[in-house]
Amino acid sequence: MTGYFRKEMKYIGGYLGCVGIFCAVLYLYNVSLDAVSYGAVLSGVLLAVRLLIDYIRYLRHYEELSAALAAIPYEVRELPRAEDAIEELYQEKVIVQHVHSAEMESKMRIGRQDMLDYYSLWVHQIKTPIAAIRLLLQSQENMELEERGSTAEEIEEQETVFLKNLKMELFKTEQYVDMVLSYLRMEEMSSDMVLQWYPLDEIVRQAVKKFSPLFIMKKIRLEYQKCETMVLTDEKWLVFVLGQLLSNALKYTAKGTITIYQEEGEYGRLVIKDTGIGISPEDLPRIFEKGFTGYNGRQHKKSTGIGLYLCKSICDKLNHGIAAESDIGKGTWIYLELKRRELTVE
Repeated sequence: MTGYFRKEMKYIGGYLGCVGIFCAVLYLYNVSLDAVSYGAVLSGVLLAVRLLIDYIRYLRHYEELSAALAAIPYEVRELPRAEDAIEELYQEKVIVQHVHSAEMESKMRIGRQDMLDYYSLWVHQIKTPIAAIRLLLQSQENMELEERGSTAEEIEEQETVFLKNLKMELFKTEQYVDMVLSYLRMEEMSSDMVLQWYPLDEIVRQAVKKFSPLFIMKKIRLEYQKCETMVLTDEKWLVFVLGQLLSNALKYTAKGTITIYQEEGEYGRLVIKDTGIGISPEDLPRIFEKGFTGYNGRQHKKSTGIGLYLCKSICDKLNHGIAAESDIGKGTWIYLELKRRELTVE
């Protein structure tokens, strides 16, 4: 009630002031005091009736508005009809704010679910090299017990195989850790991006050097034609993309060659070609989708469907293009379009 009378006080005061002026004027003109009093009482009664009706409407409006606002942020019920332009503007702002909050909550929920899905995949992926390392260590213990009856050459050969397998599993573990860190940082990638001109050859060599132990262990030959181009990019993120592409090529290439070269022209595409198992035509259009593993991933149990998704996401943010071609049983071609579109000011 206090709020209502505070809102209506200026109108009540104005009304009473006008009644007082009329009564004073009539009194000064020697109008009968009874007539003046009768008019003042009648006006007061009309004012009281009007205030009562308006107060009842005000209470109903207040209750409806309170009930509608109490449901926020869970839902926006139908708000009562606005009594003036200011209230209508407030109602519009409330609805807009609720829609915005709902969209933000939905994005956060999707983001949390995506993160949970990825961590679930990553945990299962990381278990594989850890289990392999444990088995290797157990087999090494068994070999140590059998070494007494083995020749020096046999012992050396067993140790070489053991170390080779152990290094490979440790390398895989490092790769999976790098992948999850990059996934976490990708959302804030813009704040961690430094765009400069870099020699493409240096960036490619960094990625190749990182994966050189895997080339040696798997006995995969690398053919690299030096790139002479300067590219405007972020070095760290582009090295990560090239590393993921090399990792995929090595993963699905049992023997043969991985070739890296740049197509002719100043801004020719960078090509990474392997002689691996290839990608089926029905899977090829979806390989950059998040979580898509395709036939190869299901058959070989090696894919989480995150690596190429990260590559595509990072390339989009760097304004680079990425595409793929493949031929079953012959290999896969990955194309990186590193030329950036020039912005024209109109």
